[in-house]
Amino acid sequence: MNMQVAKNTVVTLDYSVTDFEGELVDAGQEPLVYLHGGYDDIFPMIEEAVHGKRIGESVVVRMQPDDAFGEYDATLVQLEPRSQFPDELQVGMQFEGIPEGGDEDDDEDVLIYRVTEIAADKVVLDGNHPLAGMALIFTCTVTAVRPATADEIRHGHTHDDDQDDED
Repeated sequence: MNMQVAKNTVVTLDYSVTDFEGELVDAGQEPLVYLHGGYDDIFPMIEEAVHGKRIGESVVVRMQPDDAFGEYDATLVQLEPRSQFPDELQVGMQFEGIPEGGDEDDDEDVLIYRVTEIAADKVVLDGNHPLAGMALIFTCTVTAVRPATADEIRHGHTHDDDQDDED
C-alpha cells in the first residue's frame, strides 16, 4: 500500500540542497526522517510541498533566507580571547555559547558558534548557521511513509527504534 504523506505520518526523504547558482550545499548523505503535521520537525515550506505526496514522488522547493536559516546576523560574530579555548583549536570547530543579552537558563538562547578565524591572541566565532543569508533550493523525494506511533505524536518528533527516549 502506498500511503500518502499526511498529518501524523513519519516521512523519510532523500534530499539535496543547492544554492540558486546550482552549487551543492548539502548532499543529504543521510535521509531526512521527520514527523509530518506541523510539529516544526522540518521547514514549513517543505512540509507543505510534501503534503499529499506518495513514495517515489519528488518536490523542488525554492526558499529565501527567511524561509530557511534566516538572514545573516553580523551581531552573532564575536571576538574572544585565544586563551579561553583549548590548545588544539581549528577553524570549523564548534562551541555552544550564549549570545550577548541572552539568558543562560533559556535553552532557546544557546547557539552553536563556529570558529571562523584564529589569530595569535583572538578567535573569531560566528553564531550564524552556515547557510544563513542564502537562498536555497531543496530537492527531495519521498522514500517512505508510515503512521506515527502514539508516543511520537505525543512527543512531537520521531523515535529511533534503538533509542531510549528520556522526555
